[in-house]
Amino acid sequence: MNMNVIFESENINYIRPTMELVPEYLTMVNDIENVARFIGDRTEPYTEEQECDYIRDKMDNDATMFSMIDKASGKFIGNIEFFNRTFDCAEWGIVITADMQNKGYGKEALMRSVEYGFDILGLNRIFLAVYTDNERAIHVYQKCGFKEYDRNDIDVFMEIVKDGKTAS
Repeated sequence: MNMNVIFESENINYIRPTMELVPEYLTMVNDIENVARFIGDRTEPYTEEQECDYIRDKMDNDATMFSMIDKASGKFIGNIEFFNRTFDCAEWGIVITADMQNKGYGKEALMRSVEYGFDILGLNRIFLAVYTDNERAIHVYQKCGFKEYDRNDIDVFMEIVKDGKTAS
């Protein structure tokens, strides 16, 4: 596998998405109960063709999406992405495969990618939306400095800004 590391943290290498990981991406996003229910309202699995098209689009458009690889084992952990970027602001998302959840990777990835977003991408504000019933994720975001700035029946909207003051 092409392991051109873009950046790293203590236990994770962050690489560009690759077609070689499509089988792992599919396993992750098609796990409706443990993964997909947190990233969208979907009950039908993606086909290999759909996932290939999705990854090809991310690669062709040089998306700020990164696949996470465990340094020790070489195992695929999941993906992070900065999307909806406008000037110095971006939305952040993460998805972790079921067998790599509850091992601290989410917090590590969040902390390191916020640093990457501010220092390398030149962002001043990173925001996210998380389902109201995903209490574990909300707790991690709060521990990492994200503050809630809005909510509705479905989502909690959170942000972190470079100087530590809320932008909203």
